[in-house]
Amino acid sequence: MQALIDRFLDYVMLERGLSENTRQAYAADLASFTRFLRARGIGSVNAVRRHDILDYLTAERERGLSVNSVSRRLVAVKVFFRYLQQEGLLDANVTEPMESPRLWKVLPGTLSTREVERLLAAPAGAGRRALRDAALLELLYASGLRVSEAAALTLDDVHLEDGYLQCFGKGSKARIVPFGEAARAALRRYLADPAGRAACVRDPAERHLFLTYRGRRFTRQGLWKLVQGYARRAGIAHPVHPHTLRHSFATHLLANGAPLRVIQELLGHADIATTQIYTHVDPGRLRAVHAQFHPRA
Repeated sequence: MQALIDRFLDYVMLERGLSENTRQAYAADLASFTRFLRARGIGSVNAVRRHDILDYLTAERERGLSVNSVSRRLVAVKVFFRYLQQEGLLDANVTEPMESPRLWKVLPGTLSTREVERLLAAPAGAGRRALRDAALLELLYASGLRVSEAAALTLDDVHLEDGYLQCFGKGSKARIVPFGEAARAALRRYLADPAGRAACVRDPAERHLFLTYRGRRFTRQGLWKLVQGYARRAGIAHPVHPHTLRHSFATHLLANGAPLRVIQELLGHADIATTQIYTHVDPGRLRAVHAQFHPRA
């Protein structure tokens, strides 16, 4: 993919006559985009789907970028894909129907509560894989953690008796996130059973909570593949990844009456405008609130 980006950057400068500053801006935006794709295991432009681009831009918004910066990211991706299409290097241009001014308001993908139940039930059995993966999936849905935050958790971050964890989000900002009884029970099984975490430990000094078979902490890509595999096993047809559980966490909290400011704090959003995307997900709840509180409803 980098070779294609280099060709594109030469094209915008030499054939379209754009400035060096514009070339550098395109280079920076596309470098950010390709890093995101690599974390998902995507190495070819023809493997990119529209939801990958939407997830990337949503993640950039959550990282604290302004609407204008997110829109600029999309412009860079759109121009790059248009160039690839013109050169006959792209099977289909998935960016064509995407409009930048409204992009950051695109609704995130979520699971229904029934789909969540099927996903959480997918790691069956009492082996180390099942114990670990059940605890991981339960915790992702119970806490709304980003995938990087879940991968970085250590034993010291999780307070089982009190039912909360400490994680470090964007900019290494610490926050406290509670989790419920189902996640606590799954974590207890994973930590107490000799077939759980103990079976994965290779180095006694290792403190990360979730470990691979080789006794190492998970990578972002490893967690993506794990969640996607269980989604397929659960028979969920649409794309599911760790961020889908984060979106579902927020959407289900809002649907059940949680205040937006509390959801903002739980998710670790610096700007409540980022959290407000979830108010568009459940129009039924909005109608119910309007009917309850408007004097002429």
